[in-house]
Amino acid sequence: MARWNARWQAIWNAIGVAMFAALFVVFVVQVTARFGFNRPLSWTDEVAVILYIWVVLLGAVLVCREREHVAFDLLYGAMPPGVRRGMRMAVCVLVGALMAWAIPETWAYIQFMRRDSTPVLGYSYRVVYFPFLVFLVMVVVRQMVSLVRLMGVNWEAEL
Repeated sequence: MARWNARWQAIWNAIGVAMFAALFVVFVVQVTARFGFNRPLSWTDEVAVILYIWVVLLGAVLVCREREHVAFDLLYGAMPPGVRRGMRMAVCVLVGALMAWAIPETWAYIQFMRRDSTPVLGYSYRVVYFPFLVFLVMVVVRQMVSLVRLMGVNWEAEL
């Protein structure tokens, strides 16, 4: 199981790096065209924004592990393990429920946006905003997995 997780993590890391590299290349092309040749390219702005949305949302749930995210844990760190377990379980339930509650309306909005497209390249806004749905679903999955681990025998490893 650990080897399977490591392989998937390596694949997601490679995808994240490729998307960020593409964002960087598009940004360099944009700056070079605008300031080097005094000929701004309209498509670079659009592609950069789309890639940024994808990199941030997918990177947050598929590349970064939960412990790698910024957290304000001064109070949490001062508590004994049993209290921290309860706090983590409450956070898992609250965050998971909130994100799950947002999924149907997010899906409806993404479907609604299929009728509009980006002004320059004509990409459907459904494609542009789809990573937000992936983000919500993956946050719910992560919270459920954490909750199950916190209810297990080896719960201290999840803290």
